[in-house]
Amino acid sequence: MSDRGRHSPLLLATGSGPPLSYSQPSDDLPPESSTGQDSASPDAQEEMGVDSTFDLHSRRNDFTGVDIGPDSNSTLSPTVTMEKALRLDSIPASQDANHCPPPSRIFCGRRDILNKMHHFFSDTGIQHTYVLHGLGGAGKTQIALKFINESSPRFSDIFFIDTSTIATIETSLKNIAILKDFGDSPEDGLLWLTSKVEDWLLLFDNADDPSINPNEFIPQCNHGNIIITSRNPERCLYAGSHSLVSNMEEEDAVALLLKSALQEATIHTEEIATEIAKSLHHLPLAIVQAGTFISKSQDLDGFLALYRKNQAQLLSEKPARSHDQYAWTVYTTWQMSFDQLTPPAAVFLQHCAFLHYDGISEEIFRYASKYTFTSGGLSKDELQEPLEFLSHFLGPTGEWDSWRFLAATNEIQAYSLISFDTEKKLFSIHPLVHAWGQATVDNPKRYMSTMGTILGMAISERPECDMQLPSLQLCPHIELVVQMDAEVALVCKNQYASIFQEDGKYKQAQTLLEEVLEKRKQLLGDNHPGTLDTMDRLANSYSHLGEHQKAKELQFIVLEKRKQVLSDNHPDTLHTMGRLASSYSRLGEHQKGKELHAIVLEKRKQVLGENHPDTLRTMSNLANSYSALGEFQKAKELEGIVVEKQKQVLGDNHPDTLRTIANLAISYSSLGEHEKAKELEIIVVEKQKQVLGENHPTTLDTMSNLASTYSDLGEHHKAQELEGIVLEKQKQFLGDNHPDTLCTMGNLAGSYSDLGEHQKAKDLTLIVLEKRKQILGENHPDTLHTMDNLASSNSDLGEHQKAKDLTLIVFEKRKQVLGENHPDTLHTMANLANSYSDLGEHQKAKDLMGVVLEKRKQVLGDNHPDTLAIEKHLGSM
Repeated sequence: MSDRGRHSPLLLATGSGPPLSYSQPSDDLPPESSTGQDSASPDAQEEMGVDSTFDLHSRRNDFTGVDIGPDSNSTLSPTVTMEKALRLDSIPASQDANHCPPPSRIFCGRRDILNKMHHFFSDTGIQHTYVLHGLGGAGKTQIALKFINESSPRFSDIFFIDTSTIATIETSLKNIAILKDFGDSPEDGLLWLTSKVEDWLLLFDNADDPSINPNEFIPQCNHGNIIITSRNPERCLYAGSHSLVSNMEEEDAVALLLKSALQEATIHTEEIATEIAKSLHHLPLAIVQAGTFISKSQDLDGFLALYRKNQAQLLSEKPARSHDQYAWTVYTTWQMSFDQLTPPAAVFLQHCAFLHYDGISEEIFRYASKYTFTSGGLSKDELQEPLEFLSHFLGPTGEWDSWRFLAATNEIQAYSLISFDTEKKLFSIHPLVHAWGQATVDNPKRYMSTMGTILGMAISERPECDMQLPSLQLCPHIELVVQMDAEVALVCKNQYASIFQEDGKYKQAQTLLEEVLEKRKQLLGDNHPGTLDTMDRLANSYSHLGEHQKAKELQFIVLEKRKQVLSDNHPDTLHTMGRLASSYSRLGEHQKGKELHAIVLEKRKQVLGENHPDTLRTMSNLANSYSALGEFQKAKELEGIVVEKQKQVLGDNHPDTLRTIANLAISYSSLGEHEKAKELEIIVVEKQKQVLGENHPTTLDTMSNLASTYSDLGEHHKAQELEGIVLEKQKQFLGDNHPDTLCTMGNLAGSYSDLGEHQKAKDLTLIVLEKRKQILGENHPDTLHTMDNLASSNSDLGEHQKAKDLTLIVFEKRKQVLGENHPDTLHTMANLANSYSDLGEHQKAKDLMGVVLEKRKQVLGDNHPDTLAIEKHLGSM
């Protein structure tokens, strides 16, 4: 028999002719362009590609029987139109105008998009429009050219139209008219396409300019095929189907890199190429540019180190040797888009390069715009540049203007330099664009400081009800600011630490707070409220990191100073007192913790009222103390009251509410109501994943407790599987020796035992025991819990004398630490009776089991599963 450990209840702290044919270019020379234009447009020959489309509306011209679109610029009279339509069949085949170049000879992958395009263009009888949209350098044009290369026999004519300007579009349409002997104007070219009821194809390349309306140049008819490539996602409005062209699949990116680098594919080269492709975030143009550089140096192994030191230079340099006539480097293709932005949009994009590239929300800037000057807060000098930046998005009255913000972000999105997740309402920037932004501004430290200060302003103005901002948005941005050592005020760093704590990043919080504390002591003195606040936060970080003694000592100092400076009943004093009470509990001093929690509760009721969130936290912590002392019914009743109040005051999904529900589930389980506990824990785990994140320590605690409940219900394989997942995450995020990690490790040992893997269970239990002795001490309740489980493992392995000797030690210690009638003491007493029985001392075993039964009836009740189990066991002895 072994008792399972659970994570402690959570303490709450704050052409009309033949189709196009493609000649094979020489291996030594890039393919020659036959477009008749001097140079390719910026996206005309991107190294790789992806997909997109339009819905077209047309009307019938009653005079000609030809579809003329509502936006047509044609000035032809009906008579001329009819004459030209009648001449169509007499036009002889001739060489193609606006010839499409072949795709790059090193084209790789993109089968998902190409297959989608083949399927889309397989239907006949209607006009098809497909849009390929995405960031410059993603390969939109190359996908279009590859599709045309694979499908050319099915199209009667194929025309390439440079859509970068109205002039290039009109020139291309005019060329079609001249080629087809149908006039010499763009309108004549459009009319020929409209009148020629065949499967021609137009490739509108580089349709980026938001001021150009593509509908003015699309033949308004029910036949023909159109492919549009654009950085502007709004072009999808015209599409029958579309594809976002983004990063390549890793396998294809590696193949492309090796081809462009002229490297043979081996296990070694593929391993290195994989790492290089990852660093380039699988962006096709960047990969080709890197590969071309490597082909020159022939140093594949050394490229990554060189790239990390010289990223901006390598992505800005146009290699002398190229696989096609694409004229732009990675960085210059983005700079060209950036140069088209208005000042507010340009300023916003530049500053966003100093946030994390994911999870950028309007709320960050909106909250920051509400910042007000306070004593002890940020000074006017520190706020000068942040306020200047925010002024771009404020209305005439100085209030945040979402319309101005939307106008700026929409403008940036039109060039795919930023993207927006409509479901999450978050912006993101491609990592390489993000790096380009940092590399191309003057005085990056100033930008970093501005954004660091804006984050601090946002945190201070964040409504308490907004619990999503820390875990899902702010933390990655703050981590970047800290990593880049931004020059920000101490008050901002203190705010950062609070977000780290909310997000469960306790070590990062500790590091920041230790720095802030030293500086505040020097600037403000040891007894200043700001210094004491930082000390209190630091103690809380120690506590979350399992350094409970350290936390207790610091909390005691803060408490004494706050009593002197603020008074005994000040909310800050009570706050520290509550945290000190929790530290007593975590150190195994449950009675002391209970008494102090009771004092804090009464004071908080008087000062703050019965329904204040801080009061409710204290009630929940007091219930935890009851639970630790074996008073499970009392704990359950109090937790039930707190849950109802927190739902009303804070809402069903507030972290405090979820913590108390999780604790209530532990009480149900302790009282033998395992099915009820399981139902609650499943709900809480799902909600905590959404609110706090999957890897938050609190979420992991609840998952571990759910695993224990599975075990209580006999679902041992389920328990073992979940414990394995939780343990790996806790090791990663908390460390091997954190109390939470050790608790889960002990539970996993219990699952091994339940599944009959007794030696495995014992080996793991021994590891946990040694660690707990070192960290918590030999007499801590958690250490005694592990010793009791080790004795059970000895018994399972037939080492009955060993089991008895160890159980006797645990029994004596538990009587001293927890008392004779504590459920854990009674559990050890029952294990001792089993040891006597295993050694043949049956009467001794029976007598002791009788004592256990009577005590369990008194403490747990007649119908508790543990009581019933002892009763059944005693009857069989």
